[in-house]
Amino acid sequence: MRIMHIITRMIIGGAQENTLWNCVDLIRGFGDDVVLVTGPSDGPEGELLRAEGEGKLRVLIEPSMARAIHPWRDWRCYRALRRHIRDFAPDVVHTHSAKGGFLGRLAAWREQVPAVVHTVHGAPFHPYQSAIARRLFQSCERFAARRCHALISVADAMTRLMVEARVTTAERFTTIYSGMDTEPFLMANRSREEARRAWGFGDDDIVVGKVARLFRLKGHADLIAAAAGVVRAQPRVKFLLVGDGTLREELEREVRDRGLESHVKFTGLVRPEEVPYMMSAMDMLVHTSLREGLARTLPQALLVGIPVISYDIDGAREVCIDGTTGRLIAPRDTKGLEEAILDLASSEARRKAFGEAGQELCRETFRHEHMTREIRSLYQRVLARSNKT
Repeated sequence: MRIMHIITRMIIGGAQENTLWNCVDLIRGFGDDVVLVTGPSDGPEGELLRAEGEGKLRVLIEPSMARAIHPWRDWRCYRALRRHIRDFAPDVVHTHSAKGGFLGRLAAWREQVPAVVHTVHGAPFHPYQSAIARRLFQSCERFAARRCHALISVADAMTRLMVEARVTTAERFTTIYSGMDTEPFLMANRSREEARRAWGFGDDDIVVGKVARLFRLKGHADLIAAAAGVVRAQPRVKFLLVGDGTLREELEREVRDRGLESHVKFTGLVRPEEVPYMMSAMDMLVHTSLREGLARTLPQALLVGIPVISYDIDGAREVCIDGTTGRLIAPRDTKGLEEAILDLASSEARRKAFGEAGQELCRETFRHEHMTREIRSLYQRVLARSNKT
C-alpha cells in the first residue's frame, strides 16, 4: 500500500509515538510505501523525530501546519496538503490530531483518496473550554467526520464521547489501543535499584511517579496539593515528576511554597526510551490529567508491574480497574487522591497484586505490532469497500 499519515506536530507525546510506530511497522512489517506529513515541532516538549530517528520513513515538514487556528495560514496548509496528496497518490490517508485531522481529511476527501481514516487520540472539545469554543470544535469534527471512511478510537470511551456529541454514529468507529514497545517496560525492574539510587531515593522510600508534559489540564497542581497531605501523614513518600513544559517554573514555585522541596523531584525532559528506566524507580504511578483519550503512561506503568491511580476521565477505567489494577478517583478530588496514595503506600502486598494484574491485562493488547496489524486490517476493509486492491 501507499500510505500517508498526517499529524499536526511530532512532539514527544502519546499520539505522536503511536503514529511513528504505525509508520515504521507498516514499512518494516508489510513493505508499505509510507510518508509522514507534519508541521514544525517547536516547543519545550521536545521533537520526537529527532529523538527517535526517522529510519526509512519519509517525512515532509509542512511549514503552514500549526496547532493554533489561523484562517489564512490554515487555507495555505489545506492547499499544500492537497499538493502533497496529488504528488504521492496514496491508497490511504490516515490523519491524527485536531488540526491535522481536520485539514487532512478535507484535503484527502477532495482528492478522492480511496481510504481516508482518522484516529481520535483525544477529543478537541472538552468541559474546560468556553461554550463557544466547545461548540465550534464539535461542529468541525462533525463536518470532518463526513469526509472520511472510518474512524479509530484509542479507547471505547472516546467513541462514546464522540457519539454523545453527535459527531457521528458508533458504527463508524473501531477501537484500537495505542501501541508501544512493551518489552522495555516488562523488563524495566532490572534497573530499579540503579534508577532509585540515581534519583536519591532510599530503600524505604515509597516513590509516587507522574509522567506528563508540565502543561495545563495535566493536573500537576492537584498532585502537588495532595502531596502536602501525603507527606504530613507519611514522610517516606517521595514524588518523581517526569517531563517538562511551560508550567515548570510555576510548579517548582508551588513545591517551594508548600515546603516540599525534599520530597518532590522534577526530571525535566526525557526521551521516550528513557521512560521505562524512570518508571522502574516508582512504586506507583498517578495520572491526574483532566482530559486524555487513554494516557499511554497508564498501560506503561502496569507493564512495569506497578499500580496506577487515575482520575476517572475518558478511557482511564479501561486499564485502571478500581480495586484490581489501581484506584479511580473523581477528577479534581485532591482529598481522594491523597487517601488513595496513602492506601497504596501502606501495603506492599496490594501494590504487588495490582501491578501483576495490570501486567497481565496489558501485555499483549498494547504491543505496537498488534496495533499496526489491526490498523492495516481496517485499511484493507475500507479499500475493499472502495473496490481498490
